Amino acid sequence: MPELLLGIDIGTYSAKGVLVTPQGEVLKQHVVEHELLVPRPGWAEHDPELVWWQGLTAICSELLSGKWTGADIAGVAVSAIGPCLLPLDSRARPLRNGILYGVDTRASEQIAELESEIGTDRLLEHSGMALTSQAIGPKIRWLRQNEPDVWRQTAHLTTASGFLVHRLTGEHVMDRHTASHYMPLIDISTLEWSEQFEHLVAPLQLLPRLGWSDEIAGTVTREAAALTGLRAGTPVAVGAVDALSEALSVGVRKPGELMIMYGSTTFFILVLDGPVRDERVWLTAGAFPGQYALAAGMATTGSLTRWFRDQLASDLPATEAYSRLFAGAAAVPAGSDGLLTLPYFSGERTPINDPDARGVIAGLNLTHTRDHLFRSVLEGVGFGIRHNLDTFRSLGARIDSITAVGGGTRGGTWPQIVSDISGVSQRLPRQTIGASYGDAMLAGLACGLLDHSAIDDWVGTPTLVEPDPDNQATFDAIYPDFLKLYQSTAPTVHRLAKRSASRKGGDRTEAG
Repeated sequence: MPELLLGIDIGTYSAKGVLVTPQGEVLKQHVVEHELLVPRPGWAEHDPELVWWQGLTAICSELLSGKWTGADIAGVAVSAIGPCLLPLDSRARPLRNGILYGVDTRASEQIAELESEIGTDRLLEHSGMALTSQAIGPKIRWLRQNEPDVWRQTAHLTTASGFLVHRLTGEHVMDRHTASHYMPLIDISTLEWSEQFEHLVAPLQLLPRLGWSDEIAGTVTREAAALTGLRAGTPVAVGAVDALSEALSVGVRKPGELMIMYGSTTFFILVLDGPVRDERVWLTAGAFPGQYALAAGMATTGSLTRWFRDQLASDLPATEAYSRLFAGAAAVPAGSDGLLTLPYFSGERTPINDPDARGVIAGLNLTHTRDHLFRSVLEGVGFGIRHNLDTFRSLGARIDSITAVGGGTRGGTWPQIVSDISGVSQRLPRQTIGASYGDAMLAGLACGLLDHSAIDDWVGTPTLVEPDPDNQATFDAIYPDFLKLYQSTAPTVHRLAKRSASRKGGDRTEAG
């Protein structure tokens, strides 16, 4: 009988798959790197065929070869970056590249239009959050206004995970967490599509049906089986956004539990038992029926350390660059000897929601070294994390525990800085395989091999990072300056951002 679980996650720069037993043992993993396309400043795209679908088939080909085959798989779940926007024609073929989540800021004008036509208070009540670059409704409107030929051919609108689930099953479905960002087309109170504002954005008939992450979306078709090596008829879960799957992978599933994901961007998910509305953060559905989640996200965190490595540490051997940079930063005192960095190198999402924000490094003098600069970058992200946590608390949202995951947690330097700045303890799981591991859990829940109590057995006992009181006192004195630095420099950097955006042409960022 098939009893293995397959989880696949499509990220910003790579796709990852895992093959897992019902007891949580990882039998095999595979990673496929891919490109992030930046056709113009403020835009971020993926080729859905080359990145999303070929990434999935490549992972399946590798994992389902040799000892294990598609006949061993009891269930499949897929997560992906999200929310994204992909228009499909009547045969479900992509009509353009996928438009990515909040790092793509092209729809600023459409956000302003919808705010004017609907009203910000009405939007907050209907959608549970303000329109930001994370919202898909304005990007749909941008598509209608700027690519009319594509819009005329559009028969379906979907996201990255929805596209892959359709390729596997033939079913058009979207998880409710992702759909929460398709505002203002969804009513956050009912978690169903709403006709109220479709005349301003798109007909609801273009949207997929909604499901919960652990429900079965459909089964693998014969055509998909031939292309992936999966067995036709294998159950496929509705799936999730990568951050939601990552939270599940480390046991964050109950109200009051918060995950901080240290990835290319930093993402926060706090599980709630009821809605909490605020324009600074994102209110979404949770993974399971009856749950909500308060979500937030910073735009450039891990991608900022990558930029630093590539541009300011290219002399270091590639295999040692990060370890040497983090070791150097750990040797610099808290506060970086007077340096203070705003980490808004691609604008910022929550809580300031400012696509025209930009990076600032203040306090430079001739004694500062590369280690000081890198430490200041890490601290700048730490202050941004504190800003988000303070925002959650100001809303009365309960935070009982914090679990830190992602590549930025390796070695412990960055989580320690964040704990010192924020004054919070963080749990580091014994293994942080990532969203694909959470997808395997969703696959097991969907096909009936797992129940929710089994998740704790998969996760195990974490280690704890506690704040250093001395460093905490230092950072408490600096934090108000971090907030004031943004406020005082915003007019200048906004003008600089507009000058940068006016240049023609584009850039392409390779996966690393």
